[in-house]
Amino acid sequence: MPFALLNVKTEHNIEATHHGTPEEDAPPPKHPSFAELMENNRKWADSQPTKFFRRLKVQQPDFLWIGCSDSRIPTNQITGTEAGQIFVHRNVGNLVLNTDFNLLCVLQYAVNILKVKHVIVCGHYGCGGIHAALSSCDHQHILNGWLKQIKSIYFYHKEELEALENDKQREHRLTELSVIQQVKNLSYSSTIQRAWQSTNQVRPHLHGLVYSLSDGSLKELIHLAPDTVLDPIFQFHL
Repeated sequence: MPFALLNVKTEHNIEATHHGTPEEDAPPPKHPSFAELMENNRKWADSQPTKFFRRLKVQQPDFLWIGCSDSRIPTNQITGTEAGQIFVHRNVGNLVLNTDFNLLCVLQYAVNILKVKHVIVCGHYGCGGIHAALSSCDHQHILNGWLKQIKSIYFYHKEELEALENDKQREHRLTELSVIQQVKNLSYSSTIQRAWQSTNQVRPHLHGLVYSLSDGSLKELIHLAPDTVLDPIFQFHL
């Protein structure tokens, strides 16, 4: 599936401060129990045609999706894709860190084995990780260290962010700036650079998207093509 077929907008404006509608302010739906979850799965599996499962014996996704762990963002649903079309990795704040072996293994597998054509980092407005990073609360050792990566992005762009009118705009813009930085971090990885310099494998495009919980739309913030020229300080001699 070409990247253009995903539900993506390309506006570069900051999303305006959002005021909830009655539907958004309504209480969330009742959460199923574990037993109900298992029963729902049984009903779903029984309702699927046999060919559905035969089709999933081999996965051949064109996309690696690096998203937030937030439960409100169902990747396949918001992109109109089916099972087997997107390889997904999630973490708090959709971060790309060179110390995260979990992510690095996923990236290497997706690029070198699955031969994905696109690697997507997708953040979202209203991200709890962004909100937590902007607070001065002690979130305990592990989470503090994780959120420090977002705090560093805020510090680097402090002048721009503090010129905004309110906290909501700062959170929205920091969400965007973080996504942009994570895509750049992808380009600094040896996995991506080896693929880009290769003459016999797929050379993936890198995309940074942000998802709006208020209207369900995706917006592209950054696109790095395989011919992107990196600053020499980040370029490996492979």
